[in-house]
Amino acid sequence: MQFDIIQQLERLPSNPILVVGDVMLDRFMYGQVDRISPEAPIPVMRYVREISMLGGAGNVVRNLVSLKQHCDLISVIGADSAGFEVAKQLSLDEVITPHLLTDKDRPTTIKTRFVAGIQQVLRCDVERAENLSAAMEDQVITRLRLAVPQVSAVILSDYAKGVLTQKVIAEAIALGKQHNKPVIIDPKGRDYTRYTGADIVTPNRKELTEASGHEIRTVEDAVKASEQLIAKYKFKAVLAKLGGDGVCLVAAGKPPIHIKATAREVYDVSGAGDTVIAGFATALAAGMSMEHAAHTANEAGSIVVSKVGTATVSIEELINNFRQVEDRDINEKVLTQNKAIELVERWRRQGLNVGFTNGCFDLVHPGHISLLQQSRKACDRLVVGLNSDASVKRLKGAERPVQNEKARATVLATLNPVDLVVIFNEDTPLELIKALRPNVLVKGADYTEETVVGAADVKSWGGSIVLANLVEGQSTTNTIKKLKSGA
Repeated sequence: MQFDIIQQLERLPSNPILVVGDVMLDRFMYGQVDRISPEAPIPVMRYVREISMLGGAGNVVRNLVSLKQHCDLISVIGADSAGFEVAKQLSLDEVITPHLLTDKDRPTTIKTRFVAGIQQVLRCDVERAENLSAAMEDQVITRLRLAVPQVSAVILSDYAKGVLTQKVIAEAIALGKQHNKPVIIDPKGRDYTRYTGADIVTPNRKELTEASGHEIRTVEDAVKASEQLIAKYKFKAVLAKLGGDGVCLVAAGKPPIHIKATAREVYDVSGAGDTVIAGFATALAAGMSMEHAAHTANEAGSIVVSKVGTATVSIEELINNFRQVEDRDINEKVLTQNKAIELVERWRRQGLNVGFTNGCFDLVHPGHISLLQQSRKACDRLVVGLNSDASVKRLKGAERPVQNEKARATVLATLNPVDLVVIFNEDTPLELIKALRPNVLVKGADYTEETVVGAADVKSWGGSIVLANLVEGQSTTNTIKKLKSGA
């Protein structure tokens, strides 16, 4: 999984992505707090420096640019100095095409955060949240109709400041369907009726609680709430942002996918949701599956919360962190039988079909790869039972295995079709099969169902047997003979 994503990120194209929503100016006032005010029990912050950057929908744009994407932005600013600053910052990067409308009757939204050291102590907002006027709304829709056919994906960044009216949202969703462009929404509020028919929504835990009416305490709660929203509002999927619990992708008619957050020290969650939706849209626009896109978005969010302020994530950071995760995942894929039983049971509770195949896998060749690929296609999660060194010696002779069990397990764990490796010491995997109780048992077509070890047991609990096609001329034993003969 990680290896595939790394390869896709390394050749990531620059796609045009449209962002529509509430742009704002984020100001950060940095200082030091050394004392309490004598006038009131409040901290006194000694000013050190300040910076301003694009916020709201503008922060989504910043993240897309950091991920090397071209970006169109449709939004509304005020006729004020903050609006001028927003326009100026958008003009500094040639990959951004801003479509800014100026409304003299409303101020540009400003969020000013006061930060002492790395800790926010206060936030002050300047804003007006009523919907756009009918005339301004029509201008936004005109720009939508021109932009949507030219982009690869559409993000609606809803901060409930009035740009994304019900009419604007409905038009964006309809245009997305008309031109086959995915519409991804970062939602706000309790009533998702106005988002009906969107492809994907990305609520955080609080937003999911409000929209579903159920408190989200666990991943299972998030799955149930997401399924409820999909059924009610005809979404294709919900990507639930669960903070320290990572993200959960729930797609209509498919098993849910929970992706844990990469463990990092959290310094600032400002704008993390913008990073997640930007990473998700970037991956989808590049042709990645929703599952790979969710992994990309989750890793981007995990990185950005370890930074101070409204930060962004680069492609290089993502690739480096996925490499670290891949190294960690290889170790986590090779488990003892007891730990494997626990993991398989969790998969089953998530509604996933668990497959099982086995072998020595001494020198991995195309025949092995074909078996693993066919096995993975037959299930949602694939467990590989691996003969221990002692088991291989009893089956193949004193000179085998060529590679020890640790090396063989490591090689298997790096392969994308493999979700779990369990080493067994017996001559056959029968006891392991009985312990794991897989839904699908896969073996090569040189066997029959009657001769597959564990077939009767798997069928007894309602499972199925799959006989995989063989690749002609592939054999570890023959390869070793060739090496010995010098052929």
